[in-house]
Amino acid sequence: MDCKVFRNISFSFPRRKATHSQSWKNQSSVTEFILLGFSRNPRTNWILFFLFLFLYLFTVLGNGLIVTLIRVDARLHTPMYFFLSILSLLDLSYATTTVPQMLIHLVSKSKTISYVGCVVQMYVFLTLGITETWIFAAMAYDRYVAICYPLHYGVKMSQTLCVLLAVSSALCGLTCALVYTVFAMNLPYCGPNEINHFFCEIPAVLKLACADTSLNDQVDFILGFILLLIPLSLILASYVCIFIAILKIRSTQGRIKAFSTCASHITVVTMFCIPCMVMYMRPGSEASPEDDKKLALFYNVISAFLNPIIYSLRNKDVKRAFFQLVGVSEDTQ
Repeated sequence: MDCKVFRNISFSFPRRKATHSQSWKNQSSVTEFILLGFSRNPRTNWILFFLFLFLYLFTVLGNGLIVTLIRVDARLHTPMYFFLSILSLLDLSYATTTVPQMLIHLVSKSKTISYVGCVVQMYVFLTLGITETWIFAAMAYDRYVAICYPLHYGVKMSQTLCVLLAVSSALCGLTCALVYTVFAMNLPYCGPNEINHFFCEIPAVLKLACADTSLNDQVDFILGFILLLIPLSLILASYVCIFIAILKIRSTQGRIKAFSTCASHITVVTMFCIPCMVMYMRPGSEASPEDDKKLALFYNVISAFLNPIIYSLRNKDVKRAFFQLVGVSEDTQ
């Protein structure tokens, strides 16, 4: 055969299909995300900056004050205030995970967060939130024992049990948040990298995945059922028993006093858990970015801001401890 003809012959070999792992590596090119936040209008962002700065500073001050009062006042060294101090620490940490970064993004041109930073923020946020739901259940059980078994309260709510409930709540948060985060970040993210949210929350991040997220929706629903409905069921069962016990109290003043110890807890649980249920237990396709941001603001920023007010205004022990700390005598209160 002529050499010229031989040189013109081309050989084509079938290309081997890329494996799943190779495809994942080729697609997962996102190294950072852009958090779009609330508005692109600079004037609106400055207004939001000062508003959220006030809310955050008050959150830190209010929750920090409650923790300090419970720490320094021996009369507040009871199971009820032990769990309240943990709740305040969780609220303070919860807001700190997202709000400082949100404040920076409101007034700066750069609104990016690294891939690793996004994963860390997501995991810490979920850990604190899941832990808080189980602390709510522990607080409800504490009120149940205090009202239904007042004579055995000191024995049933021992220091060992309180620590055990707190540690088990934290372990549940650490473990389940890891499952949430691994399932979310194991998906390929190949762009665009703009998250229509003010922080890396799972429902918002999943919308950027270059793959089917139906499995993640199922995992989110199952975990949401375990981590929200089960604690809420325990809280509801506790309060059914509490209300039955309150109705058996003969004096009106006694009923009001018993109910007032539960009212703050019921209010706080409602503000936190209902928005979380809407966010994490509905299919991702039904989620609206603007609605998601409003819900996240409510259970992330607003509830952490209001909790110290709710517990301090309705609690004589906390107010007495505060006046004692600032040096005001009980006669002038």
